[in-house]
Amino acid sequence: MRRSLYTLMLAALLLAGCASPPPRDVNNICNIFRQYPSWQRDAESVARRWHVPVPVQMAIIHQESRFDSRAQPARTKLLWIIPWKRPSTAYGYSQALKTTWDHYRHSQGSIFASRTDFSDAVDFIGWYANEARLKAGIRPDDAFSLYLAYHEGIGGYQRGTWRSKNWLVPVAHKVSARAQSYRMQLAACKTPPSRFGFFK
Repeated sequence: MRRSLYTLMLAALLLAGCASPPPRDVNNICNIFRQYPSWQRDAESVARRWHVPVPVQMAIIHQESRFDSRAQPARTKLLWIIPWKRPSTAYGYSQALKTTWDHYRHSQGSIFASRTDFSDAVDFIGWYANEARLKAGIRPDDAFSLYLAYHEGIGGYQRGTWRSKNWLVPVAHKVSARAQSYRMQLAACKTPPSRFGFFK
């Protein structure tokens, strides 16, 4: 039993060390999927499971990490010079906080899920969108409202904490516009993803 657990942990570490670099063209979803076909399969799987359109998933990741598997907030400075603590535990493609990620892992029985794994990251976004739908009535294709809940937490969204952050609403509009742009790009791809990747 211990040997099996050790083998699984070692495999997870090796996979984490082989994370893909960001796509060459993060602004074109067709080019992203041409470079990383497995990402397309992962995103479509999430669309089928959680009913979150592929363009919405990808727009959120674009905003959060620019598809950098090891993205994290810059360290604060002590005395304006010395690198200090990071402002949050956000990490990986989805920039999920550690506590939220741990809740996702345990609720889904995915104890080895990694924030640096694209497949796990998009599944997390699908799971979170489903939680937002159940608790706050946010449609999975409403990229604007979904991003506000993603940034503020579902409870924060319901309390309207985003209304006091003048900078956040334009960012959410940016995510929504990116989702629409990705949707149109997908429609123009020579070999577009399956129907699950599109808004209805």
